Amino acid sequence: MRFARTTALVGVGLLWLGFGPVVLLLAGLSLYFRRVRDWLRPTRRVVLAWVGAVLALAAVAYAVPDGWVRLPPGPGHLVTPGYVGRPATAQPVAAKLPDNPHLAPGGTTWPGPMGDSTHVWTKSYGVDGCQRIAADSHGRLVSLCGSADAPVLRLVDPDNLRQLASKDLPERDDSPCFGAFYVDAHDRAVVATNDRRILLVGTADAEGHPDLTTQATVGIEDDIPDEDCVVGLQPDWQGRTWFVSAGGRVGVVDDGKVRVADLAEQVDRPLTVTRDGVYVVSDEAVYRIGAAAGAKPTPTWRTPYDGSSGSAPVVLSSGLVAVAVNADSGLQVVLHRPGDGEEVCHTAVFGGDGATDGGLVAAGDAVVVQNGSGYGGPLSTVLGRTTERGLARVDADCEVAWSTDIDVPSSPPAVSLASGLVFTYLKRHSWLGVDAWYLGAVDLRTGRLVYAVRTGLTVFADSHHGAVGLGPDGSAYVPVLGGLVRVRDAHAD
Repeated sequence: MRFARTTALVGVGLLWLGFGPVVLLLAGLSLYFRRVRDWLRPTRRVVLAWVGAVLALAAVAYAVPDGWVRLPPGPGHLVTPGYVGRPATAQPVAAKLPDNPHLAPGGTTWPGPMGDSTHVWTKSYGVDGCQRIAADSHGRLVSLCGSADAPVLRLVDPDNLRQLASKDLPERDDSPCFGAFYVDAHDRAVVATNDRRILLVGTADAEGHPDLTTQATVGIEDDIPDEDCVVGLQPDWQGRTWFVSAGGRVGVVDDGKVRVADLAEQVDRPLTVTRDGVYVVSDEAVYRIGAAAGAKPTPTWRTPYDGSSGSAPVVLSSGLVAVAVNADSGLQVVLHRPGDGEEVCHTAVFGGDGATDGGLVAAGDAVVVQNGSGYGGPLSTVLGRTTERGLARVDADCEVAWSTDIDVPSSPPAVSLASGLVFTYLKRHSWLGVDAWYLGAVDLRTGRLVYAVRTGLTVFADSHHGAVGLGPDGSAYVPVLGGLVRVRDAHAD
């Protein structure tokens, strides 16, 4: 009899893996019948053994956090497709955004996976989510992970996603900022820390082996108040490092000297640096900032807007400056002239019901915008739920070229001009309560979903604002709540 009960419980577990949480609901409802309860009649030892086994499996992600085990499996394998669509054919887009010579290579020139016999790798790093992934010249991945009260810089193998090196950064419990960093052309991670410093951290030692060692430090504690912090960091074409703080202080580091201008407005988004200037979005206006060598940053124009900032400024190949504004009338994409900030045009997307939180990216002389309305954290999408749907392309004349009805809860997409695809992180709605996450490829010209490959079936696979990134070998990477995801074609060069 005991063996029969154990077999029944194992069977419920297997059905849960195959069909999802609805199996547990039905199993729980069966306990309404007294004959079922009497037959099961679990002893305290049995209950403790099952609880212990579940807790032990859940603890694996914490006990082995540094990329040595996969993300935990989830329920719903038999009721969600592992792959939909068909392999894509590269259709390069004849547009180019200028490359910053002081940033590590990357971005739109890498093609991403085409969906041909695509493989998915995952690695667990505990609940230690990262926001963005960059690559050094060796292809190694660099990411700032954790949170403001436990930040860590990670160097990760691009093939197996295992950690090569890590560096704990200063903690700060009350900091509203986290994640300002970039990788420069000398393979250094430039990081803004919570104790108001900018660190230059090498990603290799003298022999070229993986390493994270601070090579230089710039103090900015005298330039921004103790309660303030850096939200954006990027180099300009002259090699100077620019930063913007949450309190609206825009600064430039030039030959070790720091010069700052105070906008006296709240800033929630990173800045954008181009060959011709620096663009900042505050909670009230869009700015263009300039600074001659040895001079203090100075706003060259300021254009106010109504609503709240939904993205950092994005510069099109034509030079127009685009911003996403979460207005009372819905999500608006607004384009400005770079010379004087005059509004060129604006348009509503997603029927006026959308909103975004950083989901605006350049696509040549157009932008792609993601609808993140309704996403308030991982609990927003558990048990098969999704948020407001939408992904759209807006051209330089503010015409909406296409708008698709797919659910992209929180991840900013990645655009590949080399392949003509938009790589985005999707959630599939399920009445059975299955949390199925996918990397999807959307045709940049038409908005058609070309293919999607399943990456996970648990809340740990939620990207939670992590941006999709592309690698030089044709891989796509997604930082997720529980670790990292890599998607690559089996026959990629």
